[in-house]
Amino acid sequence: MAVSKFSDVDEYGFKREPDFDYQSYENIMSSYLTVLTTRSMRWQKFAKQPDLLKNQSKLKRFVRKGIPGPLREEVWMATSGALKLQQQQPTLYQKLLTYEFDQEISDQIKIDLPRTFPDNIYFEQYKLGLYNVLIAFAHENRTVGYCQGLNYIAGLLLIVTKNEESTFWLLKVIVENIVPLYHTKTMDNLITDIDVMSELIKQRVPDVHRHIFDSGLSWPVIATKWFICLYAEVVPTETVLRIWDCLFLEGNKILLRVGLTIVVRLRQELLATDDIATLIGLFRSLEKLPILMDCHEFMKSIFKVPGTLRRSQLTALRRQLYDERMAGKRDGS
Repeated sequence: MAVSKFSDVDEYGFKREPDFDYQSYENIMSSYLTVLTTRSMRWQKFAKQPDLLKNQSKLKRFVRKGIPGPLREEVWMATSGALKLQQQQPTLYQKLLTYEFDQEISDQIKIDLPRTFPDNIYFEQYKLGLYNVLIAFAHENRTVGYCQGLNYIAGLLLIVTKNEESTFWLLKVIVENIVPLYHTKTMDNLITDIDVMSELIKQRVPDVHRHIFDSGLSWPVIATKWFICLYAEVVPTETVLRIWDCLFLEGNKILLRVGLTIVVRLRQELLATDDIATLIGLFRSLEKLPILMDCHEFMKSIFKVPGTLRRSQLTALRRQLYDERMAGKRDGS
């Protein structure tokens, strides 16, 4: 049996599964490493500009092709608006860490720390930083406080940035600006966006939508973790980070593009399932699928496969589906 040249631990410290497909990964990486080298050289030159945000069309093109790992913190902070917020309140994070902590929230976070990336060999060194970020955020945003899912987002941000304060500001921008009302107790916008994705799937691949409905599996069961964790712990790590590259610049529409692309590209496999257990198994194995391992090709496809998704169209659809859900609640249905 051939021995893989790749380690059983990825570049971010995550252990690969025993059944990891090294052959497919090697085939993908043989071309992707060349892409990474080329993009890194171009980014090094582009990032030296005094105002990274000035040329939006070029910035979008560069971001969609992937941000080099060493530049992610800097670029994410700029494109998300987190840097501007930090500059407006430069001492906020340190002040929050001096406050008396809410014991109930503190206990909840401490319970989740060992559950966060237990398969990551480096994560032990980040646990105190993760606690600090989550407790500071919980006390700064009393409406959200702390909920499960934030630990995975903040944890991965920490792994990438290795900086507590940057992680805090990026988490704040995500929860309050990019996906507002995803992580509140009512999860209003999360539920609405899952409804939006379901409707868009119904329009684009009605046979898949019908098949999943007939199986008895609901879209909230499938997609809640996708959206609440922003695909962390759902798809391969490098693919998650490529999704986040675009998310910080282009907003939550990216989450819908990713979800639609997954379903459309897996159409044949989904239709071939003949029971709910097999269907659930397929959705739970996204991290192992070659189409999602190949992050570069996958990210190209999210801007082609779903077709046009106009912001005005999504806003109208969100409003319509939200109103329908509220009307259903009032009617007791």
